[in-house]
Amino acid sequence: MPVSAATETKLRAAMSRLLTGEPLHTDGALTKENLAREAQVSHATVHRAEDVLAEWNAKVSRPVLRTPGEVQRDTTIADLKSRLREASRKASELQCKLDALATVTANLYHENRELKAKLSKQYNARIISLPGTDAKRS
Repeated sequence: MPVSAATETKLRAAMSRLLTGEPLHTDGALTKENLAREAQVSHATVHRAEDVLAEWNAKVSRPVLRTPGEVQRDTTIADLKSRLREASRKASELQCKLDALATVTANLYHENRELKAKLSKQYNARIISLPGTDAKRS
């Protein structure tokens, strides 16, 4: 039993929206069930529309498990994961450099303190009291 011209028009419009990835009433998966939902007709009506169903079967040889939106989402996630790995690698590299610089800075600080102490000892060793200056000044 064929379907009415209005129903066939609804099914063809729904098929067009699904195939272009612009569904209005479904998640966009290319299934006969979604074709019926998108056209807002029963699943049985889809199977009665033999011409539309034959065209659907020709265009959709096997169902696509992911919608175009899901594909885009997964592509975006993969790109973001890649960028995150690169940023983490750079952060790790910079942390290693920072640790090395902190070690060098600490060593220079201690060497500087030792040199200042040594210099102070040498300076103090050169200062001598002159004879007769031991008296208290008034």
